Amino acid sequence: MRIATSQIYSSSVATMENQQAQILQVQQQISTGVAISNPADNPLGAAQAVTLSATSATLSQYASNQTTALTALQLEDTTLTSVTTTMQSINSLIIEAQNGSLTDSARQAIAQQMQGDRDQLLTLANTTDGAGNYIFSGFQSTSQVFSNKSGGGVTYNGDAGQRVMQVAGTRTIPVGDTGAAVFQSVQAVGSDIVPSGSASNTGTGVISAVTVTDPTQTTNNDSYTINFVTNPATGNLGYTVTDGSGSPSTPVDFTAGDAIPLGSGMNVTITGTPTAGQDSFTVTPATASQNTDVFATIDSIISALNTPTSGSPAAVANLNNALNTGLTQIGNSLSNVITVQASVGGREQEVKALQTITSTNSLQITSNLDDLTSTDTVAAISQYEQLSNALTASQKSFAATQNLSLFQYINP
Repeated sequence: MRIATSQIYSSSVATMENQQAQILQVQQQISTGVAISNPADNPLGAAQAVTLSATSATLSQYASNQTTALTALQLEDTTLTSVTTTMQSINSLIIEAQNGSLTDSARQAIAQQMQGDRDQLLTLANTTDGAGNYIFSGFQSTSQVFSNKSGGGVTYNGDAGQRVMQVAGTRTIPVGDTGAAVFQSVQAVGSDIVPSGSASNTGTGVISAVTVTDPTQTTNNDSYTINFVTNPATGNLGYTVTDGSGSPSTPVDFTAGDAIPLGSGMNVTITGTPTAGQDSFTVTPATASQNTDVFATIDSIISALNTPTSGSPAAVANLNNALNTGLTQIGNSLSNVITVQASVGGREQEVKALQTITSTNSLQITSNLDDLTSTDTVAAISQYEQLSNALTASQKSFAATQNLSLFQYINP
C-alpha cells in the first residue's frame, strides 16, 4: 500500500502534539499538586471526588451545628446551676423561718433576703445568649421569658416550642428547654404530695407532711379536702374528707395528732385545734397547677413571712402551714430543675461524642479526597520522563523520515 508523504507528516505531527499535550498535563499536575483539574482527566475519579466533597461539606455543617448546640447547652447548664444554688438558698431560708422563736421583724428580714433570691431567680429565668435571644422562651426567642404580675406571680411570655438542631444524619437534639418546663412544672414521679391549710383558718390546726402507706394506690393521685365540723353524732369536733367524687365522708371525731386516712394509700396528721365550720385543709398532687409555679410559691411564702403573728396563735398556725406547704413545693420545683439539668448534661455528652465521631469521619473523608485528587509526585515525574523520552524519540524519527526521499539521490 502506498503511503503519501503528507500522511507520514500528518501522523508524525499528530503524535508529537499528543505527546506534547500529555507532557503539559503532567507538568501541570506536578506544579499544582492536583491530579484531577477537570472531569475529562479522570471521569470516574471526578465523580468520586464530587461525592466525597459533598460528604465533606455535610460533615462540616454537622460540626458547625454541634458547636452551636454545645454552646447553647453549656449556657443552659451553667444557668441551671445558678438556679439550683438560688433555690437551695430559698429552701434554707424557709427552714430558718420555721424557728418558732423568731420575731415578726426577724421573719420580715428573712422575707427581704428571699425577695432578693426571688429577683435573682427571675433574672436567671430571663437569661439571654450572646445574640440577645432568651434561652428559656421556646420559639419566642426575642420575647422576655417572664414578667411580674401585679399581686404576685409571673406571666410566661414564651411558648411550648423546644428548639432543636440536627447534629448528625439521623439525629436532631434539643438545644434548650422552655421556661414553663423549668420554672412552672414538677415531675409527676418522685415529687412529694402537697398538704396545705386555708389562709382563712381561724384555729390553731397545723397539717403535717403526707405519709404514703401504699404507693401502688391510684387514689394517691386524687385531691382531698379536709373540712372541720361539729360531729352531729357526738357533738364533738370532727372532720369530713372530700375526695375527687365531691362527696364528703361521714364526720369522724378529731383527735390531734391522729392519722387522717386519705383514700387507700396515704394519710396526714393535724395538730392543734381547728375551728369547726371554718377551718379546712387540702392535700393535692405535686403536679396540680397551684403547686408548680416556683415564683408563685416564693411570693406566697414572702407574703406569709411579712404577716405579723405576734399574740395570735391562729396567725402562727397559718404561718406554719404556709411554710410547710412552701417547703414541699420548693423541694418539688428544685427536684424538677435538677432533673432538667441532668437531661441537659446528657445532651452535652452526646454532642461531645458526636463531635469526636464527626471529626474522625471528616479526617477520613479529607484523606480519601486528597488521595483521589492529589498528584502522586514520584509517579508523575516518572511519567514526565517517559513522555519526554517518547517525544524526543518521535522528533528524531520524524527528522529521519524527512530524509526518506528519492530526490536526495537526484543531482547529489
